[in-house]
Amino acid sequence: MNLKTVLTAETINLHLRGSTKEEIINELLDILAAAKKIQDREAAFNAVMDREQKMSTGMKHGIAIPHGKSATIHDLVACIGISDKAIDFDALDHLPCRIFIMTLSPVEKTGPHLQFLAEISLLFKSGEKRQEILTAKSPEEILKILSE
Repeated sequence: MNLKTVLTAETINLHLRGSTKEEIINELLDILAAAKKIQDREAAFNAVMDREQKMSTGMKHGIAIPHGKSATIHDLVACIGISDKAIDFDALDHLPCRIFIMTLSPVEKTGPHLQFLAEISLLFKSGEKRQEILTAKSPEEILKILSE
């Protein structure tokens, strides 16, 4: 999967303002709604929050990957948000997060969803790549970093 086919400059926000898990999730959904990637925001919110209640999507190294599946989503959609401050996201390593990658996908299509999560996980194992993302000055710069 090519991340550039899923992410665009309009689906990247370099300055999330939320200070809680729910506020961050809402901001990420706002990005997707503004980019016309989701039609039913409430269903998308419920899908992501249902997944969060099963197990936090806060990973390691300051990254969280909130995600969900909904019948209102027809093709995999994604966005990236960077927070200026570290947010407690119940991460596996108990450290706060600053990089948030949200993805929503159709209930019946598992392949693209798993592929996206695997690619994102591999990408962010690099401390250097994470630092480049945190210091990026534009959404276009983030897209360039992700495609290298």
